[in-house]
Amino acid sequence: MRIMHISLGGCLSAPPVKYGITDDTGGHIAYVLGAALAQAKLPEIENVTIVTRLFDAPELGPIFAECEEEIAPKCQVVRLSSNRTEYLEKDDLVGELPSLRIALLEMLEKLGDARPDVIHAHFADAAELALAARQKFGIPVLYTAHSLGSEKLAPGEEPTDALKARIARETLALKKADAIIASSRDELERQIPKLAPDAEGRGQRIAPGVSVPKTGDPSCAREMLSGFLRDTDKPIILAIARPIRKKNLRRLIDAYAADTVLQERANLVIVAGLRDGLRQKSNERDEVIAGLFDGIDRHDLWGKVALPRQHTARDIGDLYALAAEGGVFCNPAFHEPFGLTLIEAAQAGVPLVGTQSGGPSDIIPELGFGALVDPCDAADIGRGLREILTAPAREFAARRARNIARQIYDWDTWAIHTQKLINSVTKLQRPAVVRDSSPDHLLASDIDNTLTGCRKSARVFARWLSQENGRLAFTVATGRSVVEAQRVLAEWDLPIPDTIISSTGTEIWRQTGHGFDLCRDYAESIAQGWDGQAVRAALDSLDVAFQPVYEQRRWKVSLFGKAEDVPALSARLDGVDVQARIIPSHGRFIDIIPASAGKAAAIRFEAIRRGLSEDQVIVAGDSGNDLDMLSWFERAVLPANALQELDGLISCYRSPHQHAAGVLDGMQNYRTPHPMLIAGE
Repeated sequence: MRIMHISLGGCLSAPPVKYGITDDTGGHIAYVLGAALAQAKLPEIENVTIVTRLFDAPELGPIFAECEEEIAPKCQVVRLSSNRTEYLEKDDLVGELPSLRIALLEMLEKLGDARPDVIHAHFADAAELALAARQKFGIPVLYTAHSLGSEKLAPGEEPTDALKARIARETLALKKADAIIASSRDELERQIPKLAPDAEGRGQRIAPGVSVPKTGDPSCAREMLSGFLRDTDKPIILAIARPIRKKNLRRLIDAYAADTVLQERANLVIVAGLRDGLRQKSNERDEVIAGLFDGIDRHDLWGKVALPRQHTARDIGDLYALAAEGGVFCNPAFHEPFGLTLIEAAQAGVPLVGTQSGGPSDIIPELGFGALVDPCDAADIGRGLREILTAPAREFAARRARNIARQIYDWDTWAIHTQKLINSVTKLQRPAVVRDSSPDHLLASDIDNTLTGCRKSARVFARWLSQENGRLAFTVATGRSVVEAQRVLAEWDLPIPDTIISSTGTEIWRQTGHGFDLCRDYAESIAQGWDGQAVRAALDSLDVAFQPVYEQRRWKVSLFGKAEDVPALSARLDGVDVQARIIPSHGRFIDIIPASAGKAAAIRFEAIRRGLSEDQVIVAGDSGNDLDMLSWFERAVLPANALQELDGLISCYRSPHQHAAGVLDGMQNYRTPHPMLIAGE
């Protein structure tokens, strides 16, 4: 298989890359290089090509005027010429897209049978080229947005004409791409649906890796900082970001300046790109750098703050190692699409403080240690830094977070999961089985701890389903979103279902082409009388904790709480005449959904659509949000690991086997035994 990446902006070359040398030479280039190099190592990959723009700017390096550059075995960079030859910032690249599109199509024409099997476009400008290639040559397109223009707007702010045009290109890319790869739930479940509501059905959240050395020398970092700091033995608060306004670096200085405890406890080190002096060619860059120096001078922080002018990749590794010795890493950006530097720091053992807007709201909870802060509130940034610098057992927590980060965020793992997605969009996986168009049963199963929990039985379940040859319609019914459901199924190598009933039975997504489409008929049927805003308003006066924003769906309001909280919530909703169902689960979650929704309602809807009666439906689950489907359908299966909150169920089959083995055992109980149905195999 041959893979092509397209990434047009910034200074893209073989490592080591001088990150921060221009405003557009940032994390997306680390992403593209890390992805391509990991894919090139896969045995099934013949070649990986990274397409970028050629320009002549000797001050940035002669390599960018070279048409081709080998960066690793089976991996190279190819640069396309456009009408202009000088280096251009992202906004100025728009005028070059027509000539770049012509250049790409001409290159692909010449390649003939050696054309790529898939194109992965990074940013909407690259997607415009990739979609043109698909139109002419039929090459499937993957799209990674990295940073959406709509997230740059402050509340109530009107977009400029240039930003409107960018948002239009991004919207088109999201609607037209065969599949979408994103790094965070916030991007896939909050940002993207605002532009293309159904795009998340083609979205996959695949965690990227990092490419910075995992070990460094703190003594080298102290020597590097000795010209700035009076006491280099103090721990450091470290920030690494391009010098652009949205990174909010000046407010970090203000937060540090306002807190004498922070100043006594730690130095502040900000690595804001590379500079040859205070005056560069970018007005925004000059303004940000000037603001940083102004903050240091205005607050009399000389000797406590370091702003290195130049650095290498080795220097970054050394700084992470120094920050791991009692320090903290801070990302205070107004909005951070993901946050690769957070992962780099965590993998080096550095605790994190990050903006609550964007990817960090995924990363920090996943790592289990760190603080989320309001980027617009200097006092809250200071609070987060103090909290982590003084946290009890911080060394143990940081080591645990480091181990989790190294396990989850890995480029080789990214390449393996992405290859599964590529196989699905290029149809190069095993030949499709001819399915019976009239299944005799519908299996609707929860995912977490029902199908997952035991790798061995999950594999047996997958093999068994592959031999059903369409006799069984396979549906998963989960409290997760459609995006997270697909991620977990992929991680456990479970079969792609015909239908995903997601978000506690409030959404039905059907497999079509390369992804899943939302069932509008079901949505309309449950939306009658539902007012999510009224539900949230009714609960504002109660002492309730809402789950993160991406857990709040169009037809679901999610809280943290226990079953004993339900009566008070129900009384409150009844008092304001809001009709809704309240579903507790796992002893800590509560979902509030339309009165006519739920897993049972969605499964009935799907069974009727397929012409199946209720006695042809088999359901399986293990927790409270499965209660309505387990109690409604007569053929219900509880694996042995089912939670105590389901102990009251009477008319169901309780398997002596756990997880997927229990589901298979239940299927054997309700249907004619199948050769693969050997419980526990």
